Amino acid sequence: MANINDENVSKLIPTLGDDKIDMIAATSVLQIRASEIRQSQINWQSYLQSQMITQRDHDFIVNLDQRGQKDLPDKNPEACADVFLNLITHISKDNTIQYVLVLIDDILSEDKSRVKIFRQSRHGNVWQPFLNLLNRQDEFVQHMTARIIAKLACWHPQLMEKSDLHFYLSWLKDQLKSNAEKMSAELAHAEQVMLEHEKQNFSDKHVKHHHKDKSAEKADSEKYSSLYSSFDVLKSHEDLPPGLHKNNDYIQSVARCLQMMLRVDEYRFAFLSVDGISTLLSILASRVNFQVQYQLVFCLWVLTFNPLLAEKMNKFNAIPILADILSDSVKEKVTRIVLAVFRNLIEKPEDQQVAKEHCIAMVQCKVLKQLSILEQKRSDDEDIMNDVEFLNERLQASVQDLSSFDQYATEVKSGRLEWSPVHKSAKFWRENAARLNERGQELLRTLVHLLEKSRDPIVLAVACYDIGEYVRHYPRGKHVIEQLGGKQRVMYLLSHEDPNVRYEALLAVQKLMVHNWEYLGKQLEKEQIDKQAGTVVGAKA
Repeated sequence: MANINDENVSKLIPTLGDDKIDMIAATSVLQIRASEIRQSQINWQSYLQSQMITQRDHDFIVNLDQRGQKDLPDKNPEACADVFLNLITHISKDNTIQYVLVLIDDILSEDKSRVKIFRQSRHGNVWQPFLNLLNRQDEFVQHMTARIIAKLACWHPQLMEKSDLHFYLSWLKDQLKSNAEKMSAELAHAEQVMLEHEKQNFSDKHVKHHHKDKSAEKADSEKYSSLYSSFDVLKSHEDLPPGLHKNNDYIQSVARCLQMMLRVDEYRFAFLSVDGISTLLSILASRVNFQVQYQLVFCLWVLTFNPLLAEKMNKFNAIPILADILSDSVKEKVTRIVLAVFRNLIEKPEDQQVAKEHCIAMVQCKVLKQLSILEQKRSDDEDIMNDVEFLNERLQASVQDLSSFDQYATEVKSGRLEWSPVHKSAKFWRENAARLNERGQELLRTLVHLLEKSRDPIVLAVACYDIGEYVRHYPRGKHVIEQLGGKQRVMYLLSHEDPNVRYEALLAVQKLMVHNWEYLGKQLEKEQIDKQAGTVVGAKA
């Protein structure tokens, strides 16, 4: 299975080659810094004199580094591994470690087969010296080490050991998260400053020109819409906000490591085990530029070549997040990779019911509308148009087979409630209220969860309405909702800032109370009948 997956990946997109994955590396800060470090002159003699390295280490590194004997790794692979592992283990100075790592990376980049020099070393655990460097304070050391580990792990047939793999993937995930948070905050701040500046300019112009023609208004509108996309343009580092270029570069560097690692099927499940998929999606749901979007969606795409992971993917809310990216995308390569993920989510699952649910989720997230727009644009990219045609066909077919309850269930699971006709249909609630108890009350639990977590007034209003209708049409509905904590959440929303949410919450509370009154009324009626029956029996006696 793994071999088939990897073969499929290679066939579908030639850019999977590692040189292509590193397509922006030549202009990255990491690579620019590496170029500067290559110009350094290390005094190896001083390390020998201070007995920090052996005579053999000294002779080997001097011949390789200063005397131009570039074929030494091939001629004496055992010595090569020993020398470099000794150097990164025993030297503490950051500048020298940086230089040694650049040498190792160059050796591997010149010939992929050289990974065996390190992987087949007699040094014991080859991973530990490199993993230790991930804990250094110097960011260049950390990220160049991560790059080397990815190459050693992916370019050799023997897999990375589980404990070392877990540590490495956890480090990548944490770096991705922390750098993304910094980048998102800085982008938000920079955008806010720009918007204030633009608004001020627009407002000045508006004072001077009370009557703008339509073309002028359109120009203003386009200027506003270009503000966010301007962050996606690769600018010189001097033009970026302080610190932004570093975070931007390092998140891309980490993403490149993941792009390599996740092509190996066994590494995919290890990434799932460290909560990697939810981390990717939480970052994609935040503010990142198009290059990072592309790289992280690429990681998702490679993951979905495994049928089991393709089946699990939407449990992490992947489809709504990717649908938003597709809707906002202004870059063709981002559009292409999102469509490729959608196609895999339909083609790869072995359980056809899951594939059907993915289709329904895409319909619910308005993917058909985006496909229609892309169809009208007629891209020159053959992959895009093929995927548009495939997805259109499958999604249209799924719409025709969809029952009203399927539509409702998919909408609730997507977390994107809106006032679609099914909510206001009395017939729907009469026929389907009891079905909300299926699968361990999954849909009811989701509605209550949305009441607690959602910040969207429409979602909150619709969820309140649905809970009210469930209580109205299902005899034990009040009891079930109370057990799930729904009553408390609805009552909390009575003081919500949005008037529509307050209104629907009030109606839902009334339905909960009326249901109680009806039950009380029936009990009183029953007691009255029992009393009358007792009176009749007493009279006869």
